[in-house]
Amino acid sequence: MVDLIVLLVLLALGYGFGRYAEKTHYRSIIKREKLLRKIPAIASKFPPMYRNPPETILVTGGIVISVDYFKRFVASLRNIIGGRITSYESLLDRARREAILRMKEQARDQGGSMVFNVKIETASISKGRKNTIGSVEVFAYGTALLIKSN
Repeated sequence: MVDLIVLLVLLALGYGFGRYAEKTHYRSIIKREKLLRKIPAIASKFPPMYRNPPETILVTGGIVISVDYFKRFVASLRNIIGGRITSYESLLDRARREAILRMKEQARDQGGSMVFNVKIETASISKGRKNTIGSVEVFAYGTALLIKSN
């Protein structure tokens, strides 16, 4: 009985704090995406053609996000039934968007006007009990164009 109460309390805390942290993070992401929308990040291997080739630098952005108790519990239930694990989809969405934002912020800070040849790597870096995902790392990198004004 005590174990059930502890489980329910942990699930409720995981749900409450996890939801709050996720909403706060999404608000931050949306605000920063609006600020950085003038710096495009494209997957094309080749930059636009310029009469005088611009300088380029490697820019990166990475993040590690942990899974909360509630998402882990819901995902373990979904593993029994099968199908999409939607509780992890928002986690990966936030991580990808945050990694790209950090990469764009680095490009902006270095004087970059765009980032091309963007690549994104995703890895599970910590395993929880019974080989469940504990945290996920997303790393974005690309080449920033440094356009010098004459």
